[in-house]
Amino acid sequence: MSFTTSQITFIQPDGSARTIAVQAGANVMLTALANGIPGIVAECGGAAMCATCHVYLSEGSAAFVAPVSEVENEMLESAASGRRENSRLGCQVVVQPGAGEIVVQIPSHQV
Repeated sequence: MSFTTSQITFIQPDGSARTIAVQAGANVMLTALANGIPGIVAECGGAAMCATCHVYLSEGSAAFVAPVSEVENEMLESAASGRRENSRLGCQVVVQPGAGEIVVQIPSHQV
């Protein structure tokens, strides 16, 4: 199934969720900042240098984004909330053309 507009759903640590419509090429971090989503600090502005946009990517969303790069993999080791198998940096999670809904859980803390 192909979508012209995709969605990113942000799930907060308390379970509340907010869904934002996005176009292909949008990234999780910038979408969160532009829409006032709490819990994304983004100290480095998206350069994959700080891990303060750390999110947990839902299993079903992995097919809609590029795999973890070597730089992202290294930076995730310093994530404040602890790395999991599905950890990603929001600045590196870019919505691909044809993606449906990408779901990310925001950790309890970033710094």
